[in-house]
Amino acid sequence: MLTLFIWLFLFIFCWPLALIAIVLYPLVWVLTLPFRLLGIAVEGVFELLRAVVMLPARVLNRLF
Repeated sequence: MLTLFIWLFLFIFCWPLALIAIVLYPLVWVLTLPFRLLGIAVEGVFELLRAVVMLPARVLNRLF
């Protein structure tokens, strides 16, 4: 019975938090999108640099 009262309490008092989260989540997603795109671009540059640096080792490894 106590569990029912706890769930009712949470349902009554936490619905504003749920509504705020529903409204703010898309806004936060849109605001963080440029940072995620920048992260993908930086990761691609690092992978390219890694491939260029490791190329001589890979070529020598295939020769011997």
